[in-house]
Amino acid sequence: DLAALIRVADVVIEASRPVALARRGLGPEPADSRPGQIWLRITGHGASGEQAGWVAFGDDAAVSGGLVEYEGGTPIFVGDAIADPLTGLHAAAAVAASRERGGGELIEFSMAAVAAGYRSPGGDAAVMTPVRPGAGQAGPQLGADDEAVRRLVAERAEPPC
Repeated sequence: DLAALIRVADVVIEASRPVALARRGLGPEPADSRPGQIWLRITGHGASGEQAGWVAFGDDAAVSGGLVEYEGGTPIFVGDAIADPLTGLHAAAAVAASRERGGGELIEFSMAAVAAGYRSPGGDAAVMTPVRPGAGQAGPQLGADDEAVRRLVAERAEPPC
């Protein structure tokens, strides 16, 4: 079940409104996690405040962050759903850095806030170099590691009462 998988995971990635998992009694509380577990929370507009419950997609989060140009009064997107990949790059780097520190952290990113960091020249966009896989490299078949994940969950799960 989802709760068992979350309890044994090294990294948990949550990309929903803050209340979505809380309604199911799931969250990054240290009492429920294993030592060193990293919880990555990606929201559209932040985990608190009046916009915390807003649903977001790449385009509206980018516009909310100011990544839009106007041509003759008409808004023009700077990039299609650009807040999604920009946030993903920042999140991946943050998780890697957390692993180097030993984990045990809650990392939160707002797509709108990440987009806002790219509004002006010289921001984070100027120093980022995305890594792309080489041509012809394919990832594993979907579900290829299911059995290994089940074994890991069983190994790390607490013995039944």
